[in-house]
Amino acid sequence: MEYNSSREELIIPEYGRHIQNMIRYAKDIPERDKRQHFVEMIIGLMMQMHPQNRNLEDYRDKLWRHVFQIADYELDVDTPTGYIPTPEDEHKKPDRVPYPSKDTRFRHYGHNVQKLIAKALTMEDGYKKDCFVQVIGSYMKLAYRTWNREHYVSDDIIIEDLVGLSGGKLKLIEDVSLDNLSRSQMKRTSSNGGQQGGRQQQRSSRQGGRDRDRDRDRDRDRDRGGRQQQQRRRRKK
Repeated sequence: MEYNSSREELIIPEYGRHIQNMIRYAKDIPERDKRQHFVEMIIGLMMQMHPQNRNLEDYRDKLWRHVFQIADYELDVDTPTGYIPTPEDEHKKPDRVPYPSKDTRFRHYGHNVQKLIAKALTMEDGYKKDCFVQVIGSYMKLAYRTWNREHYVSDDIIIEDLVGLSGGKLKLIEDVSLDNLSRSQMKRTSSNGGQQGGRQQQRSSRQGGRDRDRDRDRDRDRDRGGRQQQQRRRRKK
């Protein structure tokens, strides 16, 4: 009896020993056309072994890479993409992902505030820029309240932080309220609540109307039954 421990080591165990033996056999086929056809049949068999992966985008390319790996990259066939895998492909490392460098100051305002400030710094001085800076200040106050509900925040704190974030280049107009976004959010919430209350009231009124119609029909049926009973009594007399 021959044990698996005495056999040749499996290069990729998930395909089994028969696939490995077939690929090794394909290497020795002299006719190139027959060898190409035989390897394509092996690819189809490998796909049948793992049908759940058929819909993956690069699954067929992965199978071709595995075939060349099992064949020790000594297989003379053509691939669908035209690229012939090499031993160096096994040692390739993914490209390093450059993480964006962000300023860690005033993290509770978020990175979008810094983008808005950078946009404001490129604008020309004037009414449009002043309004844009006011929107930035209002958003900063809204963000501060969102993440620091237990702390009170005044306009002076927002103005000071805006100056710090912009390097002293942006300043708010005096006597400007920064509660515009907060008020609009509260109005939107209250209006949504009012609309929901109105819909609930309409549903209640419709249900009440159906109940009254049902009671009226029941009373009418009771009266009709009483009159019919009286008529039967008169006939008996």
